[in-house]
Formats: sequence, structure tokens, C-alpha cells
Amino acid sequence: MLSGKSLLITGGTGSLGQELTRTILEEWPDIRRLVIFSRDEQKQFAMAQNYPREKFPQVRFFIGDVRDLDRVKRALEGVDVVIHAAAMKHVHIAEYNPDECVKTNIGGAENVIQASLSSGVSRVVALSTDKACAPINLYGATKLASDKLFIAANNIRGTRDIRLSVVRYGNVMGSNGSVIPFFLNRRKGGTLPITETNMTRFNISLAEGVQMVLHAIKEAWGGEILVPKIPSYRITDLAEAIGPECEYPVVGIRPGEKIHEEMITSSDSFTTFDLGDYYAILPQVPAWDLDRYKDHFSAQPVEPGFNYSSGTNEHFLSVDELRELIRIHVLEKEA
Repeated sequence: MLSGKSLLITGGTGSLGQELTRTILEEWPDIRRLVIFSRDEQKQFAMAQNYPREKFPQVRFFIGDVRDLDRVKRALEGVDVVIHAAAMKHVHIAEYNPDECVKTNIGGAENVIQASLSSGVSRVVALSTDKACAPINLYGATKLASDKLFIAANNIRGTRDIRLSVVRYGNVMGSNGSVIPFFLNRRKGGTLPITETNMTRFNISLAEGVQMVLHAIKEAWGGEILVPKIPSYRITDLAEAIGPECEYPVVGIRPGEKIHEEMITSSDSFTTFDLGDYYAILPQVPAWDLDRYKDHFSAQPVEPGFNYSSGTNEHFLSVDELRELIRIHVLEKEA
């Protein structure tokens, strides 16, 4: 799929970008070029130590900001595939710095789209978040706007051979700034602060997130929002899995937080299809034949009014399951 291709990852020094890089180089060592695009030179320097030029000549590190259209265009010269992972993602920081969040998450998305359309890129996969579904915080609202921009861009591609799609999933286990590393660090002090005892979240591992992005590159027709079927966990069970001897003071939810996360609303149900391992929220006016799409993927429409929420999910992880997943996907990787 990526043999002989040139691929660029915005936000490539983040948790997902680094896992994508490792996986892509393992599965497609003959990839022509893999460009890590980000604005943090220290993170690029640190990441580059794992990919020395003499051993990984196909890897390039490109300093730039998605807010800078000219720089994005320069980075995309000769690129076939773009994975857009760059974003301001911390809810409370976005609430305090709203204009910065808008510039990166919306303006940056539009720059990636315009640069892709003018640079001969053939596939674009943008990463979304559960917080983009019925958003109540600015971060979620900007990611919803970003999703809409990428989906709508399929309508203006003209004769270009380009497909733009979106992948939406929940909390990535062990990603930078997420709750699991926070709890692991805080358990030494004997207390794990709980924002709300009823809180639930979706859960996906980095490896699963990477495979979904790669699936979208290969299979997406352009215009879909792909949503994985993944388990949920209760925040109280996560705390018990990480610090069974700790105290769990309830500190209240932070600005912009939800008790439960959604990835598909009941309003989305009328254009949502079950693809087996995934759901696909399709554009209301797709750029391709809907019947052909349904036949190709054996897609079944969901029930009208269906919604996909972490609080009503059919599959919840137990304390023991959480503990084992943390051992495999977080602790062993840090060792």
C-alpha cells in the first residue's frame, strides 16, 4: 500500500505520530519518503535519535507549523499521502486560549486541505476525536469544524485523484497528557483525583489507532468519518486498576469536560452505516454512488436514533482488563 510512496505526518512527533512512524517503517521499509512535520525542534531532535540517517534514509524531519500555508505547501511537494494529526488537544488549555486553538485546529486544517489540493496528494486522513461529537468545549467545536472542512473538501477536488476522510476515536491509552500517565505519576503520592465518579470514556490503544488510520488510507472512498467499535471504562475502575491502595478525592469536572463521551449522535444515525469493525458516518451528499459503497463494504444502516456513547456502550473494560492493558500498552513500552 505504501511501497514506493511518500507520506507526511503533521504532528508527527506526538504519541500517535511516533507509533505511526514505527509501524510504517516496519511494514513498508521500502517507503520512498516519510516526513515528520511538526513545530517542536526539541521533540524532532529527540525522535531523530531513533532514526539515524544512515539506517533510515527515507525519514525526513521538517520543522513547520500547520498555521503557515506556505510552509505546509513546501512540505507537501512530492507527497502522496497525508496523515493530519497536528492539533491543540487539551480541553482546559483551549478554553483559556481559544484564539490559539481556533488558529491551529481550524486554520491549520484548512491549510492542510488547500496545500493537499495544490500539491498532487492522493490520500488525506485527518484525525478527529470523540469530543467533536455534540461538542460542549472549544476543542471539540474546533475539531468538529475541522472534520466538516475535510469532508467538504471532497466536493471541490474537481478532476484531482484525491480522497479526504476522517478517523474519529476516543482516548488513546497512554498518549501524552492523557489520564493514564497522569494517574501512574500521581499514585506515588497516594491520591488519584477523580473529577466525577460517574465519568466514562472510550478506550483505544496506540496500535489500534494506527491500524485504523492505515485502514482509512487503504479503504476510505473520501468523505467518510470512520468510527471504531471500541470498549469503554469507568474512571473509578481505572483508578482502582492503577492505584488500588490510593485515595480517590472527587475534585469536580474541569471546564469543558463531559461526564460521558459520544462518537455518533442520534442525529448522525440517518447517514451512519455499520461496516463490521467500524461505523461510517457518510456525507449527506456523497461524491460516489451510495449503493456501490453499501455493496462493497456490506454496509448496513444503523437504527434511526442510534447513538454511540461511552456511557451506554455494550462493552466495558473490567479492572483486571484495564490493569493488563496498561501493563502491555503503557508500562512495558516505558521499560
